[in-house]
Amino acid sequence: MMGPLKIKVLGELVVLRGAEEIALPPSKKTRALLAYLVATNRRQRRDHLCQMFWEVPDDPRASLRWSLSKLRQIINQDGDEDCLKADRESVFFDTAKLDVDLLQVAHMTANEVRLLDISRLETLAAMFRGRFLEDLELPRCPVFEAWRTFHGDALDRTRSMILQALVERLGSDPEQALSYAETLQSLDPTNKQVSLEMRSLTASARQRATQLQSASEEAGGHASGEGPAPGGRQNEHRHSQQIHYCSSPDGVRIAYAVSGDGPPLLRAAHWMSHLQYEWESPVWRHWIDRLSSENTLIRYDERGNGLSDWNIGDFSFDAMVTDLESVADASGLDRFPLLGVSQSCAVSVAYVIRHPKRVSRLILYGGYARGRRKRGDIHQLDTHEAMTTLIREGWGKDNPAFRQLFTEAFIPGASREQMAWFNDLQRQTTSPLNASLLHSTFGDIDVSAMLGAVSVPTLVLHARNDAVVPFEEGKVLAAGIPGARFVDLNSANHILLGDEPAFADFLREVRSFIAGPE
Repeated sequence: MMGPLKIKVLGELVVLRGAEEIALPPSKKTRALLAYLVATNRRQRRDHLCQMFWEVPDDPRASLRWSLSKLRQIINQDGDEDCLKADRESVFFDTAKLDVDLLQVAHMTANEVRLLDISRLETLAAMFRGRFLEDLELPRCPVFEAWRTFHGDALDRTRSMILQALVERLGSDPEQALSYAETLQSLDPTNKQVSLEMRSLTASARQRATQLQSASEEAGGHASGEGPAPGGRQNEHRHSQQIHYCSSPDGVRIAYAVSGDGPPLLRAAHWMSHLQYEWESPVWRHWIDRLSSENTLIRYDERGNGLSDWNIGDFSFDAMVTDLESVADASGLDRFPLLGVSQSCAVSVAYVIRHPKRVSRLILYGGYARGRRKRGDIHQLDTHEAMTTLIREGWGKDNPAFRQLFTEAFIPGASREQMAWFNDLQRQTTSPLNASLLHSTFGDIDVSAMLGAVSVPTLVLHARNDAVVPFEEGKVLAAGIPGARFVDLNSANHILLGDEPAFADFLREVRSFIAGPE
């Protein structure tokens, strides 16, 4: 006896006895017959097998008998039990005592994959040597080809789930995660979300290498009696962003990032976000830098955006609130200040109503209580519907007119570099469909009836000439919340830029408010 029989179908068909590979018959149909019997793992009628593999003008039953005789010669030997069993009506390949790779991953669900530890996930990932039975294409056997393709697609999805789980779990080791992400991308080269994850992991790997190099140089400097470089502490948080994932109750994966040191500050998600892309952007990096300099900043990508799941069906307001709950729980936050920006101001209000004891301070910038469809203004309603249509048609396409319209509304005071970055933002962060669905949802937001129930100290800030969210909507938001303080910022930018006085005013007000007594 040379050990148990092993049959591998996750790639080219391979049969091993112990560690020795068994030479299979040269007939492709005979090998395909073996694979089919093993993979289906149940009794098959002879008539069905004849119809699947042999054309009627030939002698299908004789061909089947010949193939079965060849398989018996190599399978049933060395005193093994008779694995290949046949009678006048049917054929059965008994896999109960064999090692078949397919049986370890067949019918595996997403929830089952999430429960596996890293070691088991790596074992399963290593089983896939390629596509299911990739060497057994039989164009003249359409029934077999349909079966092979169907199961190949299903196993590709299972393989993708396993690889995606590894990429998420190995976020603290970007070099190792990157190898799995590369395999994941090879399964679907057109998947934009995987491409973004690849970019994120590559950047994280570079950051880690830089961090290790800096630590090594610092250690060398201390050893030689040198002190830290002037200003080194100020930018230390630039090298410490860590990206994690959590799941909302509906199974949507939400990516969140942690940066900086100090008391926590949770920023609720806005759309057009990408945790890694923002990290280096001239439009958002000053927000991240300054908010991380005195706090541990937690921020996350909206569902359908950035590194969070894109292929989802629920873009409702309630789902957005639930995502915020999931990130707060996954981050281990007990009591914390909450920052809402733009439409996430309404999401933050809803969260506070649900969890008043968890939020110590509520900060709302550039937000609104009522979406455009709820304001009773026909002009704003028409504008909203027109923009939703424009987004659906122009998002991510090479349409300079659309990009200019969109960018100039959000950051009219931007430099050429900032505008160029924001122009490219739409293509990096979400799909045209997701963007239009999100924008449509924003129009139906209405938390105005909740405002009076907000019981935590609240600071509302709004740019005076904001073209995206009217200044009046910021005043309505502040007026509805008992005791809220309203700050008028002298700017026309919906996203405050780093070199404008309004951003310095924003930071001063926010820091003073967070540091105030309970």
